[in-house]
Amino acid sequence: MNNTPYDGLGAELILDAVESAGYEPTGALLALNSFENRVYQISMEDGSFKVAKFYRPERWSREQILEEHAFTFELADAELPVVTPEQRDNQTLFDHAGFAFAVYPRKGGHPPNIENTEDLKVLARTIARIHAIGESRRFAHRVTFSVERMGHASRTTLLEGGWLPLEMETAYATITEALLARMPDFSESPSLRIHGDCHLGNILWRDDTPNFVDFDDTVTGPAIQDLWMLLSGDYAERQATMATIVDAYELFRPFPYATLKWIEALRTLRIMHHAAWIARRWEDPAFPPAFPTFDSGRFWADHVLDLREQMAAMDEPPLAV
Repeated sequence: MNNTPYDGLGAELILDAVESAGYEPTGALLALNSFENRVYQISMEDGSFKVAKFYRPERWSREQILEEHAFTFELADAELPVVTPEQRDNQTLFDHAGFAFAVYPRKGGHPPNIENTEDLKVLARTIARIHAIGESRRFAHRVTFSVERMGHASRTTLLEGGWLPLEMETAYATITEALLARMPDFSESPSLRIHGDCHLGNILWRDDTPNFVDFDDTVTGPAIQDLWMLLSGDYAERQATMATIVDAYELFRPFPYATLKWIEALRTLRIMHHAAWIARRWEDPAFPPAFPTFDSGRFWADHVLDLREQMAAMDEPPLAV
């Protein structure tokens, strides 16, 4: 796999690509905050702005990307507030000079304030509606959420890639082995099509509406994966937040109570996967400046400490709602 896949993606190529899809850019563009893919705001001759997303080569197949697009259209057809790619000649995925890209309308907004109870209820109701559509059919090409992909593969990447300082290898190997041995069987609860990366940065709040963006990580997985990232604070605060989420969610779909016990396991897998993700992308020039301490001993000491804290968190009683 090419670890520096965007070497040839300069301003001229970006504008040529967008023009090849039938748009008329002015030449003004702004790089937006994105690491896995490359995303640019582009000014158009008609005074509008578009957002062009250039997919990381070799990450997803064409079928997987088109399935992502189709899912967002399915949600939009159900009047859900999701940002869908624009179509030109019945196409949403375009190719230019070896890059696959899509063009989106620009949507303004800010992350939702989940400390506002009413906003949290709107958010939970919207996610429930997304899940109701998500369970109506299955993905044919997208991946399935799994401990193997998120946990075991991440552990292998870091241990076999020599990323850990020598003095941290044993500690990391021991704690991750213990954590993975305690992972639940996520197949115990029905899986469905979910957003997959439902953190607040992927939700643009505007006019009392949460606009969901970036379905790049959409997978078949447990519904709770789209909900636990809305939690913060101590146990009592998380429990109160989840109680609000459950009440709102159940207006549109039964809440999967049995999966509350999975929250800390899911958080653990995200922590493991995030570190491995940085390692896999380290040769991409965008990553070292964004994660300047990644190759330091302090980073790995903190990472192992976070995992030990997760071991303790997994021993705590699950949220009771």
